[in-house]
Amino acid sequence: MMKKSFVFIAGVIFLAMFAASAHAAPFAVDAFANSTSGGTGVATISLSAGEQFTVTVNPADLWNAGDLPRWSNAGGLVANLYATGSDASGQPFGTLIGQNWGTWTQNGLTAPYGALVGQIGSGSFFLVGTSYLGTASAAGILSLYYFDSNQSDNSGKITANVSAVPLPSAVLLLAPGLLGLVGFRKRFKA
Repeated sequence: MMKKSFVFIAGVIFLAMFAASAHAAPFAVDAFANSTSGGTGVATISLSAGEQFTVTVNPADLWNAGDLPRWSNAGGLVANLYATGSDASGQPFGTLIGQNWGTWTQNGLTAPYGALVGQIGSGSFFLVGTSYLGTASAAGILSLYYFDSNQSDNSGKITANVSAVPLPSAVLLLAPGLLGLVGFRKRFKA
């Protein structure tokens, strides 16, 4: 009977961890409206200091900083990028649509132009890119931005999937309670 109880408890803990980590909310981040140079960030989730979180963006999701060749994904303008013929640029296959534009420095961060960046509360910016796993340095709302120096010619938007990662210790706190319920159930049946 103890073995069945252990399997049950392990299953509940696994499901709790899976359910908590599997939920990611999508947020549209617009290169113009959410620019670090004149726009406002997209408010996403509330984080506690020390809480882990993830942000992921499809690398094929594109936005731009103006005339060609300034299209990039959330990683920013870091290398030559060529049109696929079906991407957001609308350019024919093989057209050079993006290239390395160097870096920009703002609010404590030096990062590529056109990158997705985050900010928790009123803290410094940090580079997010297409895939980020980090720990909140302070409590506050995670806001996402398009990183650049001139918002006037920006266009396009990307979808960022944001989720908090449950702390293993918080999920493991369920175990003693579940063990207690199993013990109570056994005593109640006797």
